[in-house]
Amino acid sequence: MAIFLKELLLGLYLLIQHDYYRERLMALQGGVPLVLFAGMFAVLLVALWLTAHIRSAPVRYLFALLFFASTLFFDVYTQVSAEYLTYGTFVSLIYSGGFIDEALYQYWASILVCAAKALPLLFGIALAPRRRLPLPGIALVAAPLCALLLLTGILFVRGGVGARGLPAMYTPLAYLNLFAYEAASSTVGPREAVSLPRHGQAIGNDIVLIIDESVSGNYLDINVEHGVRTNLGQSPPGATLYNYGYAAAIANCSADTNVTLRYGGTRSDYLRINSTMPSIWQYARKAGLRTVYIDAQRTGGRLQNLMSKSERKEIDEFVQFDGTPVRDRDMAAAQKLIELLGNDTAELIYLNKIGAHFPVHDKYPDDFMIYRPALPRGQYADISDTGERDGFGGQAEDWGRYRNAYRNTLLWNVGEFFARLFARARLDNAVLIYTSDHGQDLHERGNPGLDTHCGGDPVVEEGLVPLVVIQGHGLHGLDWQGELASNRNRSSHYNIFPTLLQLMGYDLTALQAVYGKPLSLHTEDEFTFNTRFNARLGEKANWKFIDLNEVVKPVLQ
Repeated sequence: MAIFLKELLLGLYLLIQHDYYRERLMALQGGVPLVLFAGMFAVLLVALWLTAHIRSAPVRYLFALLFFASTLFFDVYTQVSAEYLTYGTFVSLIYSGGFIDEALYQYWASILVCAAKALPLLFGIALAPRRRLPLPGIALVAAPLCALLLLTGILFVRGGVGARGLPAMYTPLAYLNLFAYEAASSTVGPREAVSLPRHGQAIGNDIVLIIDESVSGNYLDINVEHGVRTNLGQSPPGATLYNYGYAAAIANCSADTNVTLRYGGTRSDYLRINSTMPSIWQYARKAGLRTVYIDAQRTGGRLQNLMSKSERKEIDEFVQFDGTPVRDRDMAAAQKLIELLGNDTAELIYLNKIGAHFPVHDKYPDDFMIYRPALPRGQYADISDTGERDGFGGQAEDWGRYRNAYRNTLLWNVGEFFARLFARARLDNAVLIYTSDHGQDLHERGNPGLDTHCGGDPVVEEGLVPLVVIQGHGLHGLDWQGELASNRNRSSHYNIFPTLLQLMGYDLTALQAVYGKPLSLHTEDEFTFNTRFNARLGEKANWKFIDLNEVVKPVLQ
């Protein structure tokens, strides 16, 4: 029996994963696709068996760890999201690598379960072989490499598609090969300088873009009855508020949305524009504005949302809140914004708020625990973007508590944020645009899974965000009122970048030709968000239309 221990362990691993393979077999049904799938499955399985008989212990251990880590990555994503790991999603996760430490907090329970399931694979490869196969040692080492290259080649030809149902330990490694190829062969070209013409002199007022985190438009009182109080229901002293209602997000992931808001990518040309065109910072500096970035989410100078070191150099003042508890960072951001609006210096201010990204257990004070029952509190006060949801199993009662904690978080990080800002800030010489990076899937429909956004098959609420403009009474800015009625519930993030450029004095005709329509015009927006932002290797972006008739109207528990 001991001589077949490797085969038994590898067989046990495959047996544990049998639902994944059986689902794929049932989908194929029969014919040529089934024959091709079975052939590829057999090749990968034989290569795995040969890998387990590599004679060199260090090389065998290396493959054991690589396959273990790969299948663990795949299984954790699948368990948490209840979705298959596509190549586009893999790329988004790579770009979100700065959140890895928080993700460990969020999903440690799932990681432990998946790691336990993958242990037979780890030991099945790592244990010393009890018999010597009649093959040269180099052939045994080459077997997994050739199998991985074969799968990578198939995925390359098929635009990243084709690994579903195959042994899972190969899939993330093949995706990593594709990603490395794309990175090495990228020829997007150098970043261009500002060339759009401007009218008049340097801008003499502040322009502020406030990007909230994970705030879904259908949970706010400015859009729905019985929504969470935002203090955006009426104009503040010294300014006029224009509520554009629901807007479509760029994508349902933070990095995709933020990088496009900073570079102005359009639906038809976002990859090229985001990679080669000037940033919002460059346009602001050309218009005579000082540039300020307030990042309430990260600390220690860490960059996020695909911001590069070269882009960082375009920012005159880079603000983070080291030492400030996560719960209080949006209030610290409000205070910083109050100071900047009163410093008599014309600035472009871009603010990434803490908002309501999970975990939402502790993102609000006890005094703001209005909606009950909520998630248990006291363990995740220092986690900004993710955290272990203790006892959260994704059942109906779990999501009920989650939605109440989410409402309490909105009451604090949206409602109280604007209450403090409006009470103390000088608004007469500024234009503020408020939105969120994406919405949320809070599982009101009872759909499975534990995730709230970034899924490959999102519900419409993941792309639904608020859009509000606040203009000071001391400015003769854009005619917001003229198209407000026609653009309400019909605009998107794609209208924000051209709006910012118009506010900076750039020629309307010229900017519109490159970046599309600002909010001062009838937007005629498609009202879609991108569910496949990282469309690569011949894939096409996938646009999901937001039908407002399908949007869930949240009900209090």
